[in-house]
Amino acid sequence: MKSAIRRRLVRVVPAATVLLTVSACSSGSPQATPSPASSSPGRHEAAPSAAPSLSDRSTAMDIRVTLDGRRVDATLNDSPAARDFARLLPLTLDLEDFHGTERVADLPRKLDTSGAPAPAAAKVGDIAYYAPWGNLALFHRNGPAASADLLILGHLDVSADQLGGADRITIEADS
Repeated sequence: MKSAIRRRLVRVVPAATVLLTVSACSSGSPQATPSPASSSPGRHEAAPSAAPSLSDRSTAMDIRVTLDGRRVDATLNDSPAARDFARLLPLTLDLEDFHGTERVADLPRKLDTSGAPAPAAAKVGDIAYYAPWGNLALFHRNGPAASADLLILGHLDVSADQLGGADRITIEADS
């Protein structure tokens, strides 16, 4: 059931995003004004000029990660969602398999996804956030096609086998 919903979201969300972007860009007004329907409680809208570029995603923030008690190298990118995730640290989470592709865990709260970078398909070792469910996903196999709902937060330098069998992760800020 969850995979059917996820497939529908992967198809519908990008089309809706393009439609909203085209509508906003064709308004003829020099200033963008937020529509009441586009903002929801708890979400912060970024100013149009503050949208992150791809280079913002590559600025790394080091974090300390242990998988099942073994230290692995890891970094977070500098996206707004990754910075919000860093504010949750330290975290220790129990991981579960999701479709033989990723290890997932629920986060204590949803992350701020405003100003998200362009969608990218997850690769082995990626740390990602699936916004509709509010969970953390660690990919031990390449993920599905890019989706606006899946935000890449960073990367783990670990083998696919080690990540695929992991049951517990501890993530801490690197001081």
